Amino acid sequence: MAAADDLVFDPWDPRFVSDPYPAYAGLRERGRVVYYEPTDQWLVPHHADVSALLRDRRLGRTYQHRFTHEEFGRTAPPPEHEPFRTLNDHGMLDLEPPDHTRIRRLVSKAFTPRTVEQLKPYVEKLAGDLVDGLVARGGGDLLTEVAEPLPVAVIAEMLGIPESDRAPLRPWSADICGMYELSPSAETAARAVRASVEFSDYLRELIAARRKEPGDDLMSGLIAAHDEEDRLTEQEMISTAVLLLNAGHEATVNATVNGWWALFRNPGQLAALRADHSLVPSAVEELMRYDTPLQLFERWVLDDIEIDGTTVPRGAEIAMLFGSANHDPAVFPHPDRLDLARADNPHISFSAGIHYCIGAPLARIELAASMTALLERAPALGLAEEPTRKPNFVIRGLEGLSVTL
Repeated sequence: MAAADDLVFDPWDPRFVSDPYPAYAGLRERGRVVYYEPTDQWLVPHHADVSALLRDRRLGRTYQHRFTHEEFGRTAPPPEHEPFRTLNDHGMLDLEPPDHTRIRRLVSKAFTPRTVEQLKPYVEKLAGDLVDGLVARGGGDLLTEVAEPLPVAVIAEMLGIPESDRAPLRPWSADICGMYELSPSAETAARAVRASVEFSDYLRELIAARRKEPGDDLMSGLIAAHDEEDRLTEQEMISTAVLLLNAGHEATVNATVNGWWALFRNPGQLAALRADHSLVPSAVEELMRYDTPLQLFERWVLDDIEIDGTTVPRGAEIAMLFGSANHDPAVFPHPDRLDLARADNPHISFSAGIHYCIGAPLARIELAASMTALLERAPALGLAEEPTRKPNFVIRGLEGLSVTL
């Protein structure tokens, strides 16, 4: 085990948050697993280990299906966090089998390759309309005018959320996702709790309306599930809807702005993409690898595991560093080089194992649609001013991306 005293890994240092990849290189050199005292976590920076651990059933997103907080040596969350915890803990991302299997089996029917492919014309038209608006205004903030509204509208449409009700969705999501950062502040927790209550109340009303008048949307489908084995409780429906909205757009929004910011910093690659739009599919994969929208993913150790001779005990928490794994030179030649034509690209930005991102095919369609629309309808798109990086580490994004035509 390597010592962590002199690590440059510091998720609260703006310099690290701005560009964590050099620090990751130093971390990988120090070993395959490193204990990080400030967060009481074991950091795993190598691609092979992260990939294997994501599939290891000795780890779990929760431990409460097997242990109480006391048995696991952990303190229960504060009572004032309860609305957030109830919302979060009933979503399939934070559940383990059999509950995870039951919910995912039902939700996956909305994300089959055929269903997602049928959404493609809608996604492409929406992306084109949003880019046309940006062009008509002579430029603007790519984040708020294209990157955000596209995936939010798509997942809201799938869930059956009326267009008139969509304005609070993104703010609610941002406040809830603040709790996924390391050691969130009391203020962050209070915002997440408030958003959890408001979002849950709204969805409870939507579910009541869909019970009376079902539609052809996903929420109506969840309500109509007649199989006792698959049927969701109302709380599971609410938590599933929130998870799908949060996970269904956060990564896509940040991948879009992180990606274009990377392209502007690599003009040779941007020129190659403009010259050959057939690069779009591989460009989407490479940009997600190059500046990973989700930098860290946590797992609880349910049974002792050994990594490179170090025993990580039951009750510990492992932090798998996706951003580091995606820059591991053992897997990616010249990992710090942006290569839109990179052929072999086993990045893990969508995770792996039973918690592999259920919406990955849809995210790829959305990213390709917005990129293609921008290439075709704003061929001279350029950077108006250098963007500001959000202070978050785990969910990596920009405050905005001001562009000019």
